[in-house]
Amino acid sequence: MAKTKNTSPEKEMSFLDHLEELRWHLIKSTAAVMVLAVVAFIFKDIIFDVIIFGPKKADFPTYKLLCKSAQAMGFDSFCFTELPFRIQSRTMAGQFSAHLWTSITAGFILAFPFVIYEFWKFVSPGLHSNERKNARGFILVASLLFFMGVLFGYYVVTPLSINFLGTYQVSPEVFNDFDLSSYIGLVRACALSSGLIFQLPIIIFFLTKIGLVTPQFLRKYRKFALIIVLIVSAIITPPDIASQVIVAIPVLILYEISILISARIVKKQNKKAKIMN
Repeated sequence: MAKTKNTSPEKEMSFLDHLEELRWHLIKSTAAVMVLAVVAFIFKDIIFDVIIFGPKKADFPTYKLLCKSAQAMGFDSFCFTELPFRIQSRTMAGQFSAHLWTSITAGFILAFPFVIYEFWKFVSPGLHSNERKNARGFILVASLLFFMGVLFGYYVVTPLSINFLGTYQVSPEVFNDFDLSSYIGLVRACALSSGLIFQLPIIIFFLTKIGLVTPQFLRKYRKFALIIVLIVSAIITPPDIASQVIVAIPVLILYEISILISARIVKKQNKKAKIMN
């Protein structure tokens, strides 16, 4: 585990010291999330009318792009003036609860770089000085990947899911009236799950560092990874092949990047081992 900067035995942190250190990092991270959640709570109109309900509107950028692409190929898919469903709240505290939890989610997304920074401060003392130096860009890279994933989930996965599920009917006799919590849950799940999936290179980086994963292992089980990616894509997208392929492509690209990262780390470790021997 982590040690203080002075690595003498008497200065080595005890288990309780680690727990205390972790507690303060969690408190700071939670405080940052809550502060930004309050900001999001105040700007309710932007959070809901512009962001949350954006994918429900026909002028959402993704629909306009897909409509133009479909028309160029002679189809009229994704070209509509209004999605055929309404959103309603059927509980007394439904709207307030949605407002509260959506603000907390927004706070977490906005505070993600600081949360990662606090995580890094907790684990970095346990690394060697050269490892800390080599991983200096960890916070920036992790944050960029997370925000890219959130944007991908919001602008690609969310509209594809809403368009499919919002227009799907088993019979013309059934009209779609979606509960507010169900709609927001879909938007939240698409954005956050994509953000976390885009952390794959970071996860592979650490797994390779501790010796649990090698580039040979990743290459050997590439076909199984493909199956897992398709399964995950099927879970977070509507059950049509086009949507699943659109979601799977960037994840597979990230997997290949992860192999390159793993190979580079192993190469450095082998080079260092030769020098020491």
